[in-house]
Amino acid sequence: MNLFYQPGISEGINYLDLEESRHAVRVLRMNEGDQLAITDGKGFFYSASITKADSKKCQFEVQDKKSTAKRNFYIHIAIAPTKNADRIEWFVEKVTEIGIDEISFILCKNSERKVINKDRVEKIAVSAMKQSQQALLPKLNEIVPFKKIVEAMADQKFIGFVDSSNPLHLKALARPEKKYLILIGPEGDFSIEELEMAVNNGFEKVSLGTNRLRTETAGLVAAQVMALANV
Repeated sequence: MNLFYQPGISEGINYLDLEESRHAVRVLRMNEGDQLAITDGKGFFYSASITKADSKKCQFEVQDKKSTAKRNFYIHIAIAPTKNADRIEWFVEKVTEIGIDEISFILCKNSERKVINKDRVEKIAVSAMKQSQQALLPKLNEIVPFKKIVEAMADQKFIGFVDSSNPLHLKALARPEKKYLILIGPEGDFSIEELEMAVNNGFEKVSLGTNRLRTETAGLVAAQVMALANV
């Protein structure tokens, strides 16, 4: 099933954007009367029928709307963007496939990248959402200073830190049905000052395993551990 994305469908926008229209009409050769499966990225699927097969503005009429089951947990990962943009984009793609609620990009003392292309990252997330047949697009935040992210609210707050003294793995501390916030640092890790700031703001220092992980791999592992804690 080809899933299309129209975030404004609940506000009465009854057409696909240019890219989605081209895919439906030119690539898939869809015509008037053909059925579309659409998501708004907010937890709803829509069944619709094409009323005008225009490759620039494919119009449709909604026939049915279904909500997905609401999750009783919330995964928010705040991660330092990698020097290589492809790697952080890979992270966004994979955690979206797994199922994540929010992604923040953080500016740390040892950060290698200080800017992100949010539009490109969002396109990658939309594509991953559609590919994995989901109806929930993660919230994507602009890059923020570390000091600001540690003030965010959550039921359980964790900071992944490369330290042999970490007492427990994340999987041992995660409790089900909670709102989680996990901090993942840059390749040079968080500074000692950042670690202390996080701990003073209620974060628990956790291990993600005995192997040294790249930033994007650590973020993926954290997302998967949180998801499995609620299975």
